[in-house]
Order: sequence, then structure tokens, then C-alpha cells
Amino acid sequence: MSLQSKSNGFALIFARLVLSCFLGRTTSVFFNEGMSLKKIPFIFILISGLLVFLVQAVFAGDPSGSNTYSDSIQGLKFSVNFAWTLLSAFLIFNMQAGFAFLGAGFVQKKNTLNYLAMSFMDFCIGALIFWLFGFALMFGGSKLASGLSWGNNFIGYSGFLLLGDAYDVHTSVLWMFQIMFAATACTIVTGAVAERFKFHAHMIYSIFLCGVFYPIFGHWMWGKGWLETLPFGVGARDFAGSGVVHGMGGLMAFIAAWFVGPRYGKYNPDGSANVIHGHNLVYIVIGTLTLIFGWFGFNAGSTLAVTELRVSIIAVNTFLSAAAGAITLLYLSYFMTKKSDIIMACNGALAGCVAITASGAYVPHWAAIVIGLIASLIMRLSLYFIESKLKIDDPVGAISVHGANGLWGLLSVGIFSDGTYGGVKGVIVGSCWQLLAQFIACVTLIAWCFAVGFLFFFVLKRLLGLRVTVNIERSGIDTYEHGTSCYPGL
Repeated sequence: MSLQSKSNGFALIFARLVLSCFLGRTTSVFFNEGMSLKKIPFIFILISGLLVFLVQAVFAGDPSGSNTYSDSIQGLKFSVNFAWTLLSAFLIFNMQAGFAFLGAGFVQKKNTLNYLAMSFMDFCIGALIFWLFGFALMFGGSKLASGLSWGNNFIGYSGFLLLGDAYDVHTSVLWMFQIMFAATACTIVTGAVAERFKFHAHMIYSIFLCGVFYPIFGHWMWGKGWLETLPFGVGARDFAGSGVVHGMGGLMAFIAAWFVGPRYGKYNPDGSANVIHGHNLVYIVIGTLTLIFGWFGFNAGSTLAVTELRVSIIAVNTFLSAAAGAITLLYLSYFMTKKSDIIMACNGALAGCVAITASGAYVPHWAAIVIGLIASLIMRLSLYFIESKLKIDDPVGAISVHGANGLWGLLSVGIFSDGTYGGVKGVIVGSCWQLLAQFIACVTLIAWCFAVGFLFFFVLKRLLGLRVTVNIERSGIDTYEHGTSCYPGL
């Protein structure tokens, strides 16, 4: 039987199945007489399987790489950049271990396994959803790779399931790199709602964050969307994701933490906050070091080309900003308490990394230090304001590190860019137009996150509930959700 005959046969079966679904009747193609077709999950899986067969008749892009690779200088250059992008993606994936260590150190022993499980599963569910439709919504119309031709300034609509022309080595490497960013945004939220959030509610918000909320804003900034093409400066710029990844994750964490409420015992009747100590400070330091290591892939890898020699500037800026943030908060804590708080220094380093993520490619080295210093101060002030004034409980400081400094990172592009890369010129070289574009991006990010975040968590709270009961929270979530503790026998 020819491929065309197969396609026609499957098309007929598919049409009969869809028609029976719409009519609410039955079919004997796959079911016995009288069997209901209202089992939506089964039908969805079945239709997906049929679609896989149907697209066999559609020409792919270059899934083997034979049409992409050549022994020419240009071909070898492409191959080197291809390997660089993949290795950078693997470095970013290593950040998941950093987040796991960091968050596990900040939470109590009785909830450690629950946090680790959520950190592990958010990138698993995120990968599938991003493959199904998130990637297409984000990069459709960007024409950054094969199969991403269709989209507009607000949303993409090509590249679904990496099928057709998107079944291509170039598109696949772009997907591999970008899913690491999407998974990072999910993990940021996990830390802010740790120790009281329902595990399966977490899975649901991971689906929507990776599949809808993150890709749509990402399209506006990175997929040739309306923010990227603003008529001010060169359009809004976020080189590696201060706003798109960290700002999105931090602001969604703010909304989620506000909806779920504080942990049991966090606040006294008079409103004063209690310190709930994490159970392992070693994990926090190890997690921070692992995250900084992965950040070199996060920032320098965003060139998508090691032959783009600006990677050295980006790497140095990342390191300097992290170091400046750590030193600033270490000595700030020393002057305030006469103790050298290494945990605060760790958060200062991460704040510096977040802030330089948007501007690392555009600013000189001295500016990276200033950006990191300011980021650490913003983080410290934000921690106090969120905990003491807004009464929002954030066990790992995710809102302050990622949310507040994601916004600062976006603004820093418009202030410190020196015009030596990408034509991005900031206030320090006498141009304020870029700062205007960055400000519009910040306002848009805040409005988007608060609009969709409040609606989503409101509905989720009503339908499923967000937090475990007080009794479960007091005894520990590990055993209730996962059947064992992280440290059985202890």
C-alpha cells in the first residue's frame, strides 16, 4: 500500500471519529456498539496518534542534518555553534540541580522530599507541554529556524509538536535550549510556595506556565513580537531572560504565594514574622555555586554561537555581577548584625546573576558590578517589604531574587548599554529611547503576570484548592504526598 493510500485511509478514520465526537454518537471503528465516546483523555490520545501517522506524508525539514552540514568553513562554523548551543543547554539543565539543593536547604526537613519532587516534575511536565504547543506559541513567526514561519506580533502558530518543517536539526537544538528557560521559570514559583502547596496543583500550574503564560510573553520579547519591534531604541531587549524567565517566574511566585497564604506559624497574632529556619545550610551554598556555574550557559549561551566572540564579555559580566552582589550583602549583614551571613551573600550573588541576565551582552564590565551591587540592595529591601509589610511568606526569597531583580535587569539595559553590541544604547551614552522601551516591557510584564496569574490561581483555588490542611502541614507533607520522608529512619 502506498504512503498516499495510507494517509487517505487514516484521514477517513480520523474524519469518522471526529464526526462521532461532535454528534455524541458511537462508532464501530475502534469501539463496540454502545460504548461512550465521552472519555475525552482517551480520544485525545487516539487523535494524537492518528495525527502522527498523517504527518508522515508531510515533508520534514532536515531531521538528519545531511542538508545542513558541509565540510566547508561555513559548515564547520555552523557545527561548532551547534555544539556550543547544545552544551549551553546542558549547563542550564544542571541549574535544576542547583535549584533542588538551594530550595531543599531552605525548607524544613519534614517537607524536603516534597520540594525535590516538585522541582523534578516541573521540568518533566514542562518539557512535554512546551513540545506540544508552548514552543510554537513562543517562536512561531520568528523564522529563527525551519518550521517557525507562521505567527504575528502577538502569538505564534507554527512548530507544534516539532512536526513537518519543524522536524529539523536546527529547530530541535533551539527547542532544547529554550525548554531549559521555560523549566527555570516553573522552578522559581516552586520555591515561593514550598511547604504548603498541593503537589498536583503544582503540576497544573506548571502546565499553564510552560504552555501559555510564559510562551506568550516570550513571543512578544523573543519571537519577533510587538515588544521586540517597538519603535524606541532598537525595541525592548532582554538578552538572556531577566524579564522573560526570572521576572515572569518571580511575579507569578508573588501571586501564587499571596493566594496560598503563609506557612503555619510564620506570623504571630500581632503580625510580626517568625524565622522558620531551613534544615541544611550546606545545601544552600552548594545550590548557589551550582546555579552560578549553570548561569554561564544561561547568559553566554544565549548568543547561540561561540563564534560570536562577545561570549567572553558576557561571561565576565555574569561573574562580576554575582561577586558584587555577594560581597555587598555579606558586609551589609555584617554592619547590621555584626555577623557575616553567608546565606544572605548567596542570595546576593543570585540577585546579581538575575539582574545581569538581560544586560550582560550590552554593558561594560564596570556597569556589571554596579548592576550587581544595586540588585543585592533591591533584593534585601524587597525581602523586608514582602515579609514584613505585605505579609507574604516566601521560604526561599524567590520573589525578591527573581521578580524584583528581573524588572531591574530589564531597566538596566536602557541605562548602562554602551552601544558596542547590537546597537543598544542606553542613558550612559546619551540616549533615553532604549530606557523607554525597557520601561514599556516592564509594565507589560507586570500587567500580564498579574492579569493571568490572578485569574488562574483564583480559578485553581476554587476548583481544586491550593494548600494542604493544617494537620498535614504541621506533620510534614513528605509522607502524606509521597509515602516516605526524605530521611527515612531519622
